[in-house]
Amino acid sequence: MAAYETSRPAPFGAISIFRAIQGVGSAFDTLAAWNDARVTRKALSKLSDRELDDIGLCRGDIEMIGR
Repeated sequence: MAAYETSRPAPFGAISIFRAIQGVGSAFDTLAAWNDARVTRKALSKLSDRELDDIGLCRGDIEMIGR
């Protein structure tokens, strides 16, 4: 039975381009997560102390939830 080599090396620069695109994607994900936390903190800051107590939070917890 014959065996064939099925793996080939990547073209020149393909790995570098892949890593660059992956880096841009992870930067975008980080930015999106930061924005989600910012929006959450802003929404929770608008609630009254009574409303925060209803959901089991206090003003000091708002900063921790955003992280």
